[in-house]
Amino acid sequence: METFNYKLNTYLETWMGPRDQRVRGWLLLDNYPPTFALTVMYLLIVWMGPKYMKHRQPYSCRGLLVLYNLGLTLLSFYMFYELVMAVLHGGYNFYCQDTHSAQEVDNKIINVLWWYYFSKLIEFMDTFFFILRKNNHQITFLHIYHHASMLNIWWFVMNWVPCGHSYFGASLNSFVHVVMYSYYGLSAVPAMRPYLWWKKYITQLQLIQFFLTMWQTMCAVIWPCSFPMGWLYFQIGYMVTLIILFSNFYIQTYNKHSVSLKKEHQNGSPVSTNGHANGTPSLERTAHKKLRVD
Repeated sequence: METFNYKLNTYLETWMGPRDQRVRGWLLLDNYPPTFALTVMYLLIVWMGPKYMKHRQPYSCRGLLVLYNLGLTLLSFYMFYELVMAVLHGGYNFYCQDTHSAQEVDNKIINVLWWYYFSKLIEFMDTFFFILRKNNHQITFLHIYHHASMLNIWWFVMNWVPCGHSYFGASLNSFVHVVMYSYYGLSAVPAMRPYLWWKKYITQLQLIQFFLTMWQTMCAVIWPCSFPMGWLYFQIGYMVTLIILFSNFYIQTYNKHSVSLKKEHQNGSPVSTNGHANGTPSLERTAHKKLRVD
């Protein structure tokens, strides 16, 4: 195994350049196979889990969901706060920042971004909860693509560009996850659900995040520094895929249901303001429950 890891690392460095030595010895970062293996295990559970649960009763997981979402909300807030404070006090250049500037600031950002990488492993639990609760309709291609790709991408980021311009997308994503996981934590408490109205805007916030990240990445292409150009092009391409997939999700989930609601009103079908018509959940409310995108 050591020989395989050595050959793989040599190949990667030949293709991508020397790795950043500041993360040597850090948990999961020395070799790629553990991260890849965890992703394969995740995909196997996604495939086999619904089959295992097919003839079993769904689990509630309510208490676990509250704790899980609360934990990720706090972790996301910690990462957002630490990254923003480090960047502001460290004098990072918004348009382009290399990976070797102020040592103290870079080291702090590397530490926080490792937690960001590790959080992508923790977030596999999103899917596992769907399986246990038999919410299989929420395990979409977008959901699986986003979760499986982020962990792997950030292994490479942490090994080659663990600070500098890499901070921006992680900062925005951490902020979005504060909003998103706090929502899902509260929605796990039945008494809170009538007061939660902003799920639709979480997807809008995610799309704004992708556009801002792509724009800020393009700034580094237009006004370059020593940050590797290949990473910038890759991030722009990845943001394009997320914009396409999340936009499609938004259109399918919200816009089509809005059209259905308008037709109901035109046909004289009353829909009350509490989201129910004659005791049946309204289409808009059903749409909000139908899919979770993160």
